[in-house]
Amino acid sequence: MKAEGHPILNNVCFLDVASGKRFLTKSTMKSARKEVIDGTEYFVVVRDVTMDSHPAYTGEKRLVDTAGRVEKFTNKFKRVSAKK
Repeated sequence: MKAEGHPILNNVCFLDVASGKRFLTKSTMKSARKEVIDGTEYFVVVRDVTMDSHPAYTGEKRLVDTAGRVEKFTNKFKRVSAKK
């Protein structure tokens, strides 16, 4: 096999911003930020959502929108037509 055909695996620490949990693994990703954990240097990759904080994995239900899109639309144009 050709040596240049394979990607280089780096020690990477994925940091979940929401929960603060760290996932130590190997990946081809790199970052400018590095950190030494247990005597090993890791590239730190910051993530907003991981399996530790995503509602699909945690079972947490989040309500994003209380009113439906159609209701918002009709309410918006009721106010406009009432002003005229």
